Amino acid sequence: MKNLKDKFIKEVSKEIFGYDNLVELVLISILLRGNVLLHGMPGLGKTKLANVIAKICKFNFKRIQFTPDLMPADIIGSYVYDLDKKGKKTSRFIEGAIFTNLLLADEINRTPPKTQSALLEAMQEKQVSLMGETFSLPKSFTVIATENPLELEGTYQLPEAQMDRFLFCLNLDYPKKETEKEIIKSTTNDVKSKIKSILNVEEILSCRDKILNVLAADDVIDYAIEICNQSRPEQTNIKEVKNFVNYGAGPRGSQTLVLAAKGKAFLENRKHINFKDIKFVAPFTLRHRISCNYHAKSENIDSDKVIDILLKKISTQ
Repeated sequence: MKNLKDKFIKEVSKEIFGYDNLVELVLISILLRGNVLLHGMPGLGKTKLANVIAKICKFNFKRIQFTPDLMPADIIGSYVYDLDKKGKKTSRFIEGAIFTNLLLADEINRTPPKTQSALLEAMQEKQVSLMGETFSLPKSFTVIATENPLELEGTYQLPEAQMDRFLFCLNLDYPKKETEKEIIKSTTNDVKSKIKSILNVEEILSCRDKILNVLAADDVIDYAIEICNQSRPEQTNIKEVKNFVNYGAGPRGSQTLVLAAKGKAFLENRKHINFKDIKFVAPFTLRHRISCNYHAKSENIDSDKVIDILLKKISTQ
């Protein structure tokens, strides 16, 4: 679709200010049926961003506030006993909040791993299984999850398998002064912005097919694979990775590098991806797939710095 990126950013910017690059990445994820993890301090618009995107895409939108007492059945749904028309006992399935187009998993790390695991199958296979039955989710099912990076008390670290199911991990930083001024002006008056729907589910699925048809040359794919290979301490010849990394990106890392690069090329109306596309998406696709050790933390080195080292040291030739 012509100028889709610009139209999408324009609509989001009516209520969310200063995050154009981030909005582009969320759009790529939506088109690829991927999931997004948003890191940011309270009040930066994480929840509002999900709500606005649902309006733009004509999505059914549901929000779950993750809490320590939340149970898997609260997400997936459950069977209940009932009476049929003849008065005989029967059971029927009541769908949970997960049966929607866009699910906002708010403060996902506030619930125990038992409940977090209820999302694993849904995020990857786009289905849920319960009592021997499998239920398909809407074709465009997407999870946008949020985390407050400073909250430690009463939180649970997401398991590696779940982190790997997020296409992107995006950080929302504090806005600049000019942007903050725009925010204040727009939220302290009674003028209501009108968000227009510019996409629907059928168009999104059509875009995904077109993205998959974007070409990727072997040398560009090899570059993506090399980045992930060199992020693994047991396979790398890069000193910093051996010293500072517990484990690197798995095969899903190189897969998502190429897919995300194809999404970027599609939004720029290009028929093939290049090395720049891989470099652009690498921090967002790999930062949650590379785990740094305690030595790295003592040296103030995180996964973003490791990725920066990888991109500088791995040649595109």
